[in-house]
Amino acid sequence: MSNFASLTHMRIRLALRNKMFFFFSIVMPFIFFFGYLGFFGKSVPAGAAYFLGPVLALNVMGSFWGLSATIVMFREQGILRRFHVSPVTASDLLASSVVANIALTLPTVTLELLLARLIFHVHTLDNLFGILVLVAIGTMSFACLGLVIASVTNTMQETQVLNQLIWLPLIFLSGATFPLGYLPRVVQRVGLFLPATYLVNAFQQVIVNSASVLSRYTEIASLVFWAILTFFLSMQLFRWEPETKIPRRAKLLVLATAIPFVLLGIWENRTDRILRESQTAFAAFESALDSLRPAVRMTIQPGNAVNPASKSPP
Repeated sequence: MSNFASLTHMRIRLALRNKMFFFFSIVMPFIFFFGYLGFFGKSVPAGAAYFLGPVLALNVMGSFWGLSATIVMFREQGILRRFHVSPVTASDLLASSVVANIALTLPTVTLELLLARLIFHVHTLDNLFGILVLVAIGTMSFACLGLVIASVTNTMQETQVLNQLIWLPLIFLSGATFPLGYLPRVVQRVGLFLPATYLVNAFQQVIVNSASVLSRYTEIASLVFWAILTFFLSMQLFRWEPETKIPRRAKLLVLATAIPFVLLGIWENRTDRILRESQTAFAAFESALDSLRPAVRMTIQPGNAVNPASKSPP
């Protein structure tokens, strides 16, 4: 237990000293925050509340990118080799990385919630406990995805390519960038197979509709099961030495991590529960914006008419 605590503390300190971490974990989230809530949300409470969910989801999902790159960099630089000769197990190292990511994400999210309340007057943040639970579970799930990516890639270049291939569908097909209710029907169907879709929807339901965290049991259960599956797989494929290469057959095991959301996607495509909830939230957002737009009435003022008697004689 002392090794785990020491590793977690070390990972947090190393992250805080990293300029890339400062930019991607602090600067970028607030760029998204003010861009989404201010521009897309029109700086009104209803719009800000609607887009706060995708903003938090983007913060959470970004954990897999930085974690996978960090572990691969440690392996290439021989840092993991030094850990290997100490009384540290692979599970200690991987679990401490996940906990450190959660500890580093929570302060940023807490500050964003505070700013949403003070600046954009979002008053539907009564269920702060539920929001923070989703942040912790979501960060854990996507951090475990980063562990798997670090386990199957051999170089930093491979890691960045795989991260991009995974990141783009996650943000564009899940409702994190464009509202799911706004996307074409075919894209919505595909989005139901992505874990990010369930994270975004859970955030929006808890924030916009003040739903209880227990009512999001489907999203939470799927993310937790996915986290356990990916963490177990990352332990099996973990490598301390950069010279150790992973067999191609072992890489196929990564496809097994998609099983929970393949099954859930098939079920949700039949029930349409997620799509109905996302479309209802999007319709409520549009309705709130329409009610704030002033009606434009074309009226002719008497003073604008030309009085023939006022014309001066030629």
